[in-house]
Amino acid sequence: MERLKRLCLACAAMMMLTAQTAGAAGDDGAYRPTSVVNRYEGYTLVWQDEFDKDGRPDERWSYERGFVRNKELQWYQPENASVRDGVLVIEGRRETVSNPRYEEGSRVWQRARRQAEYTSASLTTRESFHFRYGRVEVRAKIPTASGSWPAIWLLGNRWGWPACGEVDMMEYYISNGVPSVLANACWDGGRPYTPQWDTVVAPLTHFTDRDSLWTAKFHVWRMDWDELFIRLYLDDELMNTIDLSQTVNRNTNRENPFSNDIEGFGMYLLLNLALGENGGKPDDSQFPLQYLVDYVRVYTRN
Repeated sequence: MERLKRLCLACAAMMMLTAQTAGAAGDDGAYRPTSVVNRYEGYTLVWQDEFDKDGRPDERWSYERGFVRNKELQWYQPENASVRDGVLVIEGRRETVSNPRYEEGSRVWQRARRQAEYTSASLTTRESFHFRYGRVEVRAKIPTASGSWPAIWLLGNRWGWPACGEVDMMEYYISNGVPSVLANACWDGGRPYTPQWDTVVAPLTHFTDRDSLWTAKFHVWRMDWDELFIRLYLDDELMNTIDLSQTVNRNTNRENPFSNDIEGFGMYLLLNLALGENGGKPDDSQFPLQYLVDYVRVYTRN
């Protein structure tokens, strides 16, 4: 109830979008590249990708491949990610790909499927960059057709999931039968592979009722992270506040995956477009789907 109240109170704040966001998106929803990089007192910009060079994404990004998680429909492959006209394009395609790991009769879902009927891409900085405490900004336009499950998220670089900690700056999918935008975090909940979630679910109508062109526009997702809290924003509207005093792992270890002084610990970024499962049954008439990312910027605290 408290979170619903928080979302309602934030409606007024949504009317005060930053000049950068409003000017870049435009009232007509058309894409306009953003040339100004925000500077914030108390923060230093330490990592960024403006996606301003056409072709393959920057080499700092690596890729997930094949069937990966959640029994999703897509086959992840690097070929579905490209940079064009100032944006990263992650494309969901209706195409058939044979599964080289197929094993007839296997009980492992990744091997039980002879082929995939859809392809997409998932990019990560796991091999090149992680950070501890700071601010992340991602400006993106998400696909909302049935079957879409785009995400902006982070994972810790210690321990297995969920003990490593997960932060979902943005997920879009069907929740309780309703298209929704989510802001989440999870950690070890006390039983093997059982996460404890802190989740806020906002129906898509929370945004489209105020702006009929919302789905056609770019929006800015932001995470502010310090030793005490993680705060998740969408166009400056506070979506979720995660109290890090409550996020201690309960089973794998007694560490806090979001607030600790472990040497070398940090979180890395992932951008992906999943298809099916939580996203619902894909509407094949809408393919190819395009998830567009204008920039990714990471600031650490001074």
